[in-house]
Amino acid sequence: MFLDSLLTRNPELADAAADLHRRGEIPPDTYVMDLDAIEANAALLAAEADRLGLSLWFVVKQLGRNPELIRAIARHIPRYAAIDPPEARTLHAAGAAAGNLGHLVQIPRRALPEMLSWRPETVTVYDLDNARAVSEAARELGFVQDVLIRLEGAPGSVYPGQEGGVPLTGIDGFAAEVEQLPGVRIAGVTAFPCVLCDPATGAPAPTPNFELALKARQALAARGHTSLKLSAPSATSLATLPLLAELGATHGEPGHALTGTTPLHAHDLTQPEKPAYVYVTEVAHTLADGRPAVYGGGFYPRSGIRTALLPRTGERLRVRSAPAENIDYYRLLDAPAPDAGVQVGDTALLAFRTQIFVTRSTVAVVEGLASGAPRLRGLYDAQGRALR
Repeated sequence: MFLDSLLTRNPELADAAADLHRRGEIPPDTYVMDLDAIEANAALLAAEADRLGLSLWFVVKQLGRNPELIRAIARHIPRYAAIDPPEARTLHAAGAAAGNLGHLVQIPRRALPEMLSWRPETVTVYDLDNARAVSEAARELGFVQDVLIRLEGAPGSVYPGQEGGVPLTGIDGFAAEVEQLPGVRIAGVTAFPCVLCDPATGAPAPTPNFELALKARQALAARGHTSLKLSAPSATSLATLPLLAELGATHGEPGHALTGTTPLHAHDLTQPEKPAYVYVTEVAHTLADGRPAVYGGGFYPRSGIRTALLPRTGERLRVRSAPAENIDYYRLLDAPAPDAGVQVGDTALLAFRTQIFVTRSTVAVVEGLASGAPRLRGLYDAQGRALR
């Protein structure tokens, strides 16, 4: 999906990744991350958001929750949105400031004292029970916590496994209950996804959830709530920040834009964010019909993966499709030309949409590509723990 973009706009990363693998410094099933490009992308996003009067909370699930990358991003976008408690703990330990907790995954009530003690800007609540739990924990800590109300998504717009939230028709009744809780204050609304890119063109557009969030905020304003936030996550990038500002959002949540890998970046190679990672694996064995099998572990069902580059021979081979329900022990490529000479151990480079935190991959952080002096800073697992 992103191999053309990577080879056109950041060939130094592809070369460095292949060299690291050839020398045995990284194993197959490794995402190589360009630290300098990610920090530069964060700086671009921060500057544009500031120009438009928007605030940003950065997201790192797709980056493997990596502490090196977190610190680089936080130098420009200080606050994060953590999608679940393990991610929140990694972000907090790396020194970033808590922006929004509880979205996409609610904070377990036994973890609330720990995480509210970090004084997050907001906590997202899906229902009254969670609002009560946040209120009780905040009262025990001696303060009032701002909360965002998560809206139930429009029909057909919610991904399986992400159900929940307050229906728009119930927003007044829900708000009336929350207003009675002494430990929380209604600070705004959120929904997911609020923006999506067209699969065919990459063009971003608001989803029906954005309109639901706007109507919910209007209803809360009519009840006397002021300075209400509206966080509109998904596909936040330099291309969509003007759209968020125009439609009335106050917050965006860049994730894939930090690595130049939103669907728009696959279609438009002129987007400002630079592609900043490449997936490295190697040929494990060859089938009797000539198709090479490469080591898996880092493939993601919604990746949009298309081709793999074998740097030793320069050949681009199509990646065969695989059922999402299967474990990716290997991934098959099309058979190469008969005289290509593909060998076991050959490096394969791929670039596709990923969510590293759900893989079993290694993450390698590289710096110095722009200056022509690449250096491997370290290896980490997919949850951000240092390997060496």
